[in-house]
Amino acid sequence: MIMETLKIINPATEEVIRELAADSVESIGYKFEQLKHGQKVWAQVPLVDRIGCIGRFYDLLDENKDELARTLTLEMGKPLQQSYNELNGARSRIRFFLDHSEKWLSEEWITSVGGTREKITYEPLGVIANISAWNYPYLVGVNVFIPGLIGGNAVLYKPSEFSTLTGLHIQSLLYRSGIPENCFQLIIGGGAAGSLLLDLPIDGCFFTGSYRTGMAIANRMASKLVPCQLELGGKDPLYVMDDVTDIDQVAAAALEGVVYNNGQSCCAVERIYVQEGVYDRFLESFTAQAKKLVMGDPLDPASELGPLSRKQQVEFLQDQINDAVSKGAVLTTGAGKIPEKGYFLAPAILSGTDHSMKVMKDESFGPVIGIQKVKDDAEAVKLMQDTEYGLTAAVYSSSFERAEAVMRQMNTGTVYWNCCDRVSAGLPWSGRKHSGLGSTLSYTGIRAFVQPKAWHIRG
Repeated sequence: MIMETLKIINPATEEVIRELAADSVESIGYKFEQLKHGQKVWAQVPLVDRIGCIGRFYDLLDENKDELARTLTLEMGKPLQQSYNELNGARSRIRFFLDHSEKWLSEEWITSVGGTREKITYEPLGVIANISAWNYPYLVGVNVFIPGLIGGNAVLYKPSEFSTLTGLHIQSLLYRSGIPENCFQLIIGGGAAGSLLLDLPIDGCFFTGSYRTGMAIANRMASKLVPCQLELGGKDPLYVMDDVTDIDQVAAAALEGVVYNNGQSCCAVERIYVQEGVYDRFLESFTAQAKKLVMGDPLDPASELGPLSRKQQVEFLQDQINDAVSKGAVLTTGAGKIPEKGYFLAPAILSGTDHSMKVMKDESFGPVIGIQKVKDDAEAVKLMQDTEYGLTAAVYSSSFERAEAVMRQMNTGTVYWNCCDRVSAGLPWSGRKHSGLGSTLSYTGIRAFVQPKAWHIRG
């Protein structure tokens, strides 16, 4: 059997970090069979003991944070401090699952007296596939495999080919935490390996990635009639009202929402609407602050921006910039690829944009932003609603009542007032329309990995 090779490339240097043997149809099938047998035993382990294993994983993430952060930066390209931030964020989410899973997974008595007693118990789905993403491999991963394992499932985990070394670290630490090897197996490979997972008789599929791939997965999974959750993309709007009192502060917050993780976030700010009374001042401040950003080697503590993770994304974003400029937008800063090795792209700010331009309609997933002037709240709402996506929407205003009126009209899973680009473990993370199906985090993200059983007890 000839195994294909997966090359792990450092996006900052374009050098090959490591080569790995990719999984084949035979090896994937073997791993699945292991999980089928292991899951039945794991489901019988008391809930408190399963939670205990995850508690040890929580500790190991902190104990090994230096090696984990460096690996993440080398293969994905985010600045080293942001890699540490991601690990801290992942531990925060795991802490939520540690503290709340027992409450939401324990049996519930609905009627405990009388001739017929009634209760609900929660049982694992079985063997689930977790096809994860490269942009936040720890954060999007722990949303799935942590509550999945706590719920008694076995997990067939496929990290992105752009964060496979991080995935291998995750697997190693889970094993060290006490998770049996036949309850968590990792698949190495690209899209072809992910496709092979869908041919298996899995009991659920949880995917994070693009809308296009998500739709293909949903179609493949439909005939199985098992849970299929999709965390997909976004074209998240941010609206600045004319009653904001500190333009510089709002511009700084919006800029961070655009460029953090190099804009490679599902909930990154992807389009900005500014009321005409403050448009010029906002644009001036936003542009001035963007020009101060330091881009360079992501291992250098001075670097605020690293390279894009994927080479093809540089050309994709350049096309969005060129399209907007050809249709009348003004490029106030940023122009093309930085002349050095690596997949670097200077942050691009496009003013005077409109919805005839790709940058205002198509997901960017990079440090490119269009800023459009609006007359009033009604025009802003109309433009914010003009999208196939529905992940998040943000409003900046000194008046909650005024902002609330806009936020209530957003068909999105999340809305923000005077903040953006954030996720809380206590709140459900969900998308609407092309941004996905189902939710993770909160108690809904604990129960997403189990199925209820109704008990009617008489006698």
